[in-house]
Amino acid sequence: MSYFEKQISSDTAYSGKILSLTVDKVELQTGRVTTREVVWHSGAVGVVAIDGDDIILVRQFRYPFSRELLEIPAGKLEKDEEPIACAARELEEETGYSAEEYIYLGDFYPSAAYCKEIVHIYLARGLSAGDAHPDEGELIDTVRMPVGEFTEMIMNNTIHDAKTIIGVLKAINFLDLEK
Repeated sequence: MSYFEKQISSDTAYSGKILSLTVDKVELQTGRVTTREVVWHSGAVGVVAIDGDDIILVRQFRYPFSRELLEIPAGKLEKDEEPIACAARELEEETGYSAEEYIYLGDFYPSAAYCKEIVHIYLARGLSAGDAHPDEGELIDTVRMPVGEFTEMIMNNTIHDAKTIIGVLKAINFLDLEK
């Protein structure tokens, strides 16, 4: 059986700088009418930057969790921006690194039940170091560590960021398949 929901109405409850929220009424196949709350986001990109046996990460404070997180470089897609352009821009802004090669590893939906965000993941190789220039108000430290050590941190539940976990595990699998 194939399922669907038919939108009856949509009201914008909030519209901000990076997201909006709608409250939609939908009709199910059974005829029942229910409500869906949807967070709309332009999408994002995460970059798994590998240099030899090391991964380039960023450490930054994440307000919703009141703590610093160790993550792959990432950022929001600007209007009409191609994901690969965003990947190159974010890697350089946040870490100062540029890459000779970007390999698309796919995308994922971080919270499909209520959010329309799509996150694209790239593997960056052939890195060259430079100076980081993060956005105003973005306080970031660049961290370099062995990929194996970081993977252990993922597997022992020290790393909680979804894009980072998904991106690193996809990159490791890609690199293993490439051998």
